[in-house]
Order: sequence, then C-alpha cells, then structure tokens
Amino acid sequence: MFIFSEILKKHDWIEIRDSIQSKTASDVEAALYKHTPRSLGDFQALISPAAAPYLEEMAQMSSAAAKKRFGKTIQMYIPLYLSNECQNICTYCGFSYHNKIKRITLKDEEIVREAEAIKKMGFEHVLLVTGEAGKKVSMPYFKHALSLIRPFFSNISMEVQPLEEEEYAELIRLGLHSVFIYQETYNRESYSKYHPKGKKSNFDYRLITPDRLGRAGIFKIGLGVLLGLEEWRTDSFFCALHLKYLQKNYWQTKYSVSFPRLRPAAGIQLGSFFENGNGTSHFITDRELVQLICAYRLLDPDIELSVSTRESRNFRDHIVKLGVTSISAGSRTNPGGYSLYHESLEQFEINDDRTPSEVASMLEKQGYQAVWKDWDRNL
Repeated sequence: MFIFSEILKKHDWIEIRDSIQSKTASDVEAALYKHTPRSLGDFQALISPAAAPYLEEMAQMSSAAAKKRFGKTIQMYIPLYLSNECQNICTYCGFSYHNKIKRITLKDEEIVREAEAIKKMGFEHVLLVTGEAGKKVSMPYFKHALSLIRPFFSNISMEVQPLEEEEYAELIRLGLHSVFIYQETYNRESYSKYHPKGKKSNFDYRLITPDRLGRAGIFKIGLGVLLGLEEWRTDSFFCALHLKYLQKNYWQTKYSVSFPRLRPAAGIQLGSFFENGNGTSHFITDRELVQLICAYRLLDPDIELSVSTRESRNFRDHIVKLGVTSISAGSRTNPGGYSLYHESLEQFEINDDRTPSEVASMLEKQGYQAVWKDWDRNL
C-alpha cells in the first residue's frame, strides 16, 4: 500500500531548502496573482524570504479568502489533559521521561470534574491530551475516558500516542471526531536528536499515522510541525506536501494545520535548549509566522488553521483577521488543571492566559463571532 513515507523519500531536505531560498520576487508575484489553485511550488515562493516585502498584500488576500470561506467566525476549543505520564524522551517537552516531575493520570471522578469545569466555561469542543505511556495510558483508558467525557461535549478530539488503524476505528465508533498528530519535524536525519528514546523515536511509524487515520475513516486530521526545531520554511513545505498527499488519498476527511512554537517547559529553557547541543536556533519571528499562516491560507482556502495559547495575546489579537479559523482559550497544559491541580506540572508554559470569556470579548470587539458549537452528533 502506498503511504506518505514513500513520497517523503523522493524529496531531499537540502534541495527543498535551496529551492525555497532561490525564489524571487517574480515567483512571489506569480504565486499571488494566479487565477488557478496554487501549487506547492507557489507555496514555496510564499514562504520564501523573497515574499517578506509582500506580507501586507498576503495578509489582505489571506483575510479575504478566510472571510469568503468561513465568514467572520472563530472556532473555540480547549485542551483537557488526562495524563502527563510519558515513556518518551523528547528534548523540548516538559512531560519528557527524564524530567523529574510529579506524574498524574486522572481517575474517573477527576475526569468528570474536569469535564464539568470546562463545560461551565461554555466549550463544546474539547481536545484530549496525554503523554505517550502505552502501558498505563492506552486503549482501555482512552475508551473509558471517552465514555465519561462524551455526554458533556459535541466534539471530541485527541492528541495522544499514535495508534493502529483498527484502534482508531474503534474510537471513532465511540465518538472520536478528530486526531491531531504532529510530526514535530520532517527532517529524518535530525529527528532522532530530539527523540532519542521511546516509541516516538520511530520516525516512520509516526509519519504514517495519518495514513492509518485516513483508512480508519476519521472525520478530521490535524497536522503541524514544532516551529523552532528545524528551519521553519523547509519543515513547513514538507508539512504542506503531507497535507496535499492526504487530501488526495483520503478526500473524505477534513484537515487542519496548527502552528505550535517552542515554549519553555519543566527543565527546559529555550536559550539553553540550543546551547546544550540540541540544535541550531531556528526561531521563527512573529512576522514570519504571519507569513506562514497567510501562505497556508492562500494555498488552501478551505483548510482549518489553528493558533493556540502558546502565542501572546497581542499576536493572537492581530492574527484573528488574517486567516486563522480556530483558537484555544483558557488553556491549562497539566492534568487536572481546571479543577484539581494548579501546581507546575505543565507540558509547556502558555503565553495567553486570558479567560475564555475575555477571548470571546476580544473577538466580538473585532467583529468576529466566537463559535462554541457548530454541529450535533445526531445530525
């Protein structure tokens, strides 16, 4: 069976990086003003350094495309962390196995308390998150957690360890709507540097997880790279390549792209992260992130684009009008963070700490509607 790993082997990281860097102003203008759907070559031009002077025009076009497709609406969601147990060593993550933090996996009554607390905030879209601990937090736990949480919410997504196709199919039957699976980086050669131990160190198994999801019939798949690990333009091209492959082969599934940037976490300071040999600094600036988001919107007017509370309130206030379609609010990144445990057990530090109502008010002031619920299970 043809899978994305076969596609990836046909593309060389260095060649793609050099191709993006070689784009000219003429390439950018051709990508901006074409009347047919934009190609991955156009995407390269739009994320290239040559596109930087065109950012204002890109932003206007991106805003118009998003309004035409989605109107002036922003989907609201919130993460619910069920466990910070993890058997992986990931050099950028607060849940990493080598970090000496208190480990918690929520029990039944704790899950219900968290669900009740989130429900009171007004949310109908919830994202269930765990570390990757296959023995303690696996299919039996996921199935039971879904049964407890499903009565509270119209839309349930997951961001957990990669599973098998038949396991995804079973969770879908139990009410799972979407799965977010980030490759972190598509640079095969450097991937092991950031993931030296645990099941996540298997690059190809993680890479073809969206294939398993597509075959299982999931409603929506979320993709993304961890911005800051590797050179963002090249990594983002490969994410877009992955997106287009999935859209062609699993056309009945919807897709979203998220833009997580590296954040400080337990045992991890970003300055020392790079100084200690984890890699070369590839920080993406706010202006570059706006360019990337607009490039995705111009590549695909129908794609869902999401920005989380990793970003500052100032950035999120301004990006609302430029092409994103969903944002989180009021997020806690530790298990039990809404009703039980408020000590520092976070996966990473959030940046925008406003309440959901404050974020909704911000959207309203900009003429946008915060959408808490947009469909029913029985429809």
